[in-house]
Amino acid sequence: MLIREATAEDWPAIWPFFHEIVAAGETFTYPLDLGREQAQEWWLLTKPNRSVVAVDEAGTVLGTAKMNRNHMGNGSHISSASYMVAPQYSGQGVGRALCEYTVDWARTAGYRAMQFNAVVETNTHAVKLYRSLGFEVIGTLPEGFNHPAEGYVGLHIMHKRL
Repeated sequence: MLIREATAEDWPAIWPFFHEIVAAGETFTYPLDLGREQAQEWWLLTKPNRSVVAVDEAGTVLGTAKMNRNHMGNGSHISSASYMVAPQYSGQGVGRALCEYTVDWARTAGYRAMQFNAVVETNTHAVKLYRSLGFEVIGTLPEGFNHPAEGYVGLHIMHKRL
C-alpha cells in the first residue's frame, strides 16, 4: 500500500465511498445530504494542511485521510485528522496505515498533540484503533450524536501527545 497526496483527479474514486459513509449517518457529523462539490472542498485540503489517499499496487484508492491544524492562534500547535476507508477494504489495515501516517505527519510538522473532536462512541472499530495507537478519550459529550439506529450517543474527544 502506498500513501500519497490526494489530488482532484482522485475525487471520482473517493466520492462514492465518501458519500456512502456520510449518507449512512453513523460516523461523521457532516450533513447527510452533503453534495459532491462541497464535500470535495471540505476534504481535499490545501497547505499547510494535507489530504492523502492510500492506494494499492494498481492505483486503486482504498481510503483517504485529511490532516489539519485543529485550532488557530495560540491553539495552533494541536493537529487533527479524519479518515475514510472504502467499505470493501475495511479490516485490511488501511485505516491503521492512514492513522499512523497522519500521526507521523503531525509529529514531523512540529505539532505537540493530535486531537479528534468528534469520535462517535458507537464507532467501536475506530475507537479501538485509536486507543491501540495511543489515543485516549479525554471527554465525552453525552448524547452529542444522533445515530440513525442507536439514537443519541456520545461523542468522544480523543487525544494523543506527540
